[in-house]
Amino acid sequence: MAQKIQNKFQLQDNFQRKFYYLRLSVTDVCNFKCQYCLPDGYQPSGKSHSFLALEEIQRVVRAFAHCGTTKVRLTGGEPSLRKDFSDIIHTVAQTKGIVKVATTTNGYRMKKQVKDWKQAGLTHINVSMDSLDPRRFYQITGENKFFEVMAGIERAFEVGFEQVKVNVVLLKGLNSDVLPDFLFWIKDRPIQLRFIELMQTGEMDRLFHQHHVSGVSIRNQLIADGWLQKKRLPSDGPAQVYSHPDYLGEVGLIMPYEKDFCASCNRLRISAKGKLHLCLFGEQGVDLRDLLQQDSQLPFLIDRIHQQLQTKAVSHYLHDGNSGMTPNLASIGG
Repeated sequence: MAQKIQNKFQLQDNFQRKFYYLRLSVTDVCNFKCQYCLPDGYQPSGKSHSFLALEEIQRVVRAFAHCGTTKVRLTGGEPSLRKDFSDIIHTVAQTKGIVKVATTTNGYRMKKQVKDWKQAGLTHINVSMDSLDPRRFYQITGENKFFEVMAGIERAFEVGFEQVKVNVVLLKGLNSDVLPDFLFWIKDRPIQLRFIELMQTGEMDRLFHQHHVSGVSIRNQLIADGWLQKKRLPSDGPAQVYSHPDYLGEVGLIMPYEKDFCASCNRLRISAKGKLHLCLFGEQGVDLRDLLQQDSQLPFLIDRIHQQLQTKAVSHYLHDGNSGMTPNLASIGG
């Protein structure tokens, strides 16, 4: 007889941080060659293990939902490369307790598919758009897809998304001095720009030292111009979000090198091959896949997640130049 599921409180670690937010990678494959992630393109690891099947995704999301998770973000790699991506969205959206289903995409398939995603149950969408200059976009991403991505963003609004979040990885010498251009773009558009500091990973040490720039200068400029910080909700990501009465859009800043960045951590990660990662810049991960094969394993799956959460460290070690076991951001969903 299967063990009875215990009535457990919200996922909580030893530092009283509660976890409402799951980032679930569905593939580590990506078709872009971004300088800060996969400059040489996707390179298969050589291992034959397949990515999580739909039934496995369903079981892991059920486990997290049972523990109080309300938001799931589907990531990659590029998640839309999965032929069953709409089915995955639908499966997650139908899980009791999940109220927000988001994805982060490079946007190249949005124009054709975003309507299907919304009908399947997608509620929030983030698009990577590191430059508003087509030539610079190509230089950063390695793909000449600027106009396709822009058309995809517009299509998202057409099919009913009230807001689109646009991720911009700050790169010194490439896009760190174009805040006025981005602000002009969002003045009359319900877009939340999210400036993300470049983060060091195992394969990107040299690029990091060449192009890392702090988001503090952008924050100071926003405050000087009358932008006000919004209150952070329990299931929100790590961005400090600012709004302005003269702008329809918003600006978010993600600054992982700032003091106490990890104090508000509320998210856990599952890799595309079924490993639990307690931190983007942590250990190799704990395999959950052996407990994703039958519905009857749910109590044991929940127990393993709870047990591993008690080993979560108080912070990453990026300040010490230690990016853990993460080779690149695509490997466990960024």
